[in-house]
Amino acid sequence: MSRLLQEEQAQGKVAIVYAEIKREFGSVPNFFKAQAAVDADWLEVNWQREKVIMLSPGGLDRKTRELIAYAVSEVNHNEYCTLAHEGMAREAGATDQEIDQTRQIIELFCSFNAIADTLSVPIDIGPPEPVETA
Repeated sequence: MSRLLQEEQAQGKVAIVYAEIKREFGSVPNFFKAQAAVDADWLEVNWQREKVIMLSPGGLDRKTRELIAYAVSEVNHNEYCTLAHEGMAREAGATDQEIDQTRQIIELFCSFNAIADTLSVPIDIGPPEPVETA
């Protein structure tokens, strides 16, 4: 079991990061508490990454980002992140149907990836070449 640095134990940099996390999520998840117990700088770097990749405006909406995080966590067999990101996807508006379809896509492409790898299928399709703009 991981050591967790509880909120009432947080000082300095950790207290500042915890305050930001709590403002965003309403609480400090154990994922961040475990990192803080090991290294305050590691916590800070990963919180910054979370803010940039998952919380800042971008090409994907929050629900889509959370569904991707859920899918990756499921493929990696990480129970904590699978459950956390399923919950966050639902908070961002994902329906039962969208979660179920995500599960179907995960299963389909785990299978398809295995087939392509075991048969050593040569690549004949890929993304289009970038178009240069003036």
